[in-house]
Amino acid sequence: MQAATLALILALIYRPFGDYMARLYTSDRDWRVERGLYRLIGVDPRTEQSWPAYLRGVLAFSVIGLLFVYSLQRAQAVLPYSLGLPAVPEGLSFNTAASFVANTNWQSYSPELTLGYTVQLAGLAVQNFVSAAVGIAVAIALVRGFARRGSGTIGNFWVDLFRGSFRLLLPLSVIGAIVLMIGGVVQNFNGFTEVTTLAGNTQSLPGGPVASQEVIKLLGTNGGGFFNVNSAHPFENPTAWTSLFQNVLMLAIPFALPRTFGKMVGSNKQGYATLAVMATLYLVSLTALSALEVAGNGTAPELAGGALEGKEQRFGIFASTLFGSTSTLTSTGAVNSMHDSYTALGGMMPMLNMMLGEVAPGGVGSGLYGMLVLAVIAVFIAGLLVGRTPEYLGKKVGPREIKLASLYILVTPTLVLVGTALSFAIPGVREDVEATSIWNPGIHGMSEVLYAFTSASNNNGSAFAGLTANTPWFNTALGVAMLLGRFVPIVFVLALAGSLAAQEKVPATAGTLPTHRPQFVGLLVGVTVIVTALTYFPVLTLGPLAEGLN
Repeated sequence: MQAATLALILALIYRPFGDYMARLYTSDRDWRVERGLYRLIGVDPRTEQSWPAYLRGVLAFSVIGLLFVYSLQRAQAVLPYSLGLPAVPEGLSFNTAASFVANTNWQSYSPELTLGYTVQLAGLAVQNFVSAAVGIAVAIALVRGFARRGSGTIGNFWVDLFRGSFRLLLPLSVIGAIVLMIGGVVQNFNGFTEVTTLAGNTQSLPGGPVASQEVIKLLGTNGGGFFNVNSAHPFENPTAWTSLFQNVLMLAIPFALPRTFGKMVGSNKQGYATLAVMATLYLVSLTALSALEVAGNGTAPELAGGALEGKEQRFGIFASTLFGSTSTLTSTGAVNSMHDSYTALGGMMPMLNMMLGEVAPGGVGSGLYGMLVLAVIAVFIAGLLVGRTPEYLGKKVGPREIKLASLYILVTPTLVLVGTALSFAIPGVREDVEATSIWNPGIHGMSEVLYAFTSASNNNGSAFAGLTANTPWFNTALGVAMLLGRFVPIVFVLALAGSLAAQEKVPATAGTLPTHRPQFVGLLVGVTVIVTALTYFPVLTLGPLAEGLN
């Protein structure tokens, strides 16, 4: 019922929401607040940028955000509304700043006990908006590359950034926050409240501006929770219907962007084909995870009627697997149950969702541009099979395009596998990891480290809870993985956008591969799965597969 309701809501908003985003990024009208900001930073909104200039804007803006969030944490002790909390240590400050700027929101700390309201609002919540807007802007730039002919420009980064922030994310967040507050999500500045429990003990209950941060963490597929247990906390996620609403928030933009893509390239059928690939992968993953958790191999799970360990009992198995699939198939990383407590093969599914590149439907923007890069790979393979020059949306896929696409898909596996290997290969690091970080030794401990680097490199942010990552090695290594996993692929995406925009469109012929039909949808699904399987299968056999078969 919950999955069917979710699908119905997404189907109803697909066309109007996707059409609105297409108009938003193609309009030549600027809001007054936008014009004021353009004058403040010295930008002409009517001047478009080449792909290197667009990239410089992305990187410059992100570096400034990184330094700002880092500085806020280091100065927390003297900031207002710090709740008396001390400055965040250097390594953890770097890791957190990198995490939120990269739209990962990995948290190696307990938020309610580490960060005051100023850092939460001025630092983390702001990055939740702008990092999401950056991802959408890059996706729109790639779509323009397919849509334009003989053009040396792909848009203006600052225009795309401000429009995504002010016209899309901010108004939706205001509405969503009101809905969450109606559902019981906390929104105050009360700090900690001392209460007496039924047993006569004293307990300190945290408050805070939770609803306003909760909505953008989900809408922008960010994932950083206000509380340590994230959306399993009743102050963040009070009821079953708020949990379903949070699924809607995570999927709304990623599943509507294919419609935006179709409108901007002049073919709604292309949007439906992209949507069909995303929906197929999502449905298969959700079904597999739910089946594995309901089966729950073992005496205790069988007696309990399923694998209930780590599940939030208010929601049960199905609402937990629905949320877990959604958050790891997007780049959100939020949780309403603990993935580390899933069955061995069930725990592999969230990991595999991220290894797919989070393209089903993926993060805001990053899911669409990741799927379009895979589509370039798919038409290239199809061209080899039939002996024709590959074309996609009237653009030839030549050596330059395929090199850029290949480099894109190699970045995150390299970061995941190298990071995991170094954690066990360097003697000093291995001893520290095994002694202070891994709570569960053996195969599952290896899976915890693999999950951490998979999550960081793919900018997800969820974790296997048995890993203590607030150490010098993990703060540094995971922070670097998050930054490289976010911005190196963006370099290749924007370069690909520039290469495609410079081409003239070639007319379709009898030998042109139709990319809107079910055959191509099946090919693209196959390419997505095979690329992942060939890359990660060996390391999965050392971790969750070995544990599941043991």
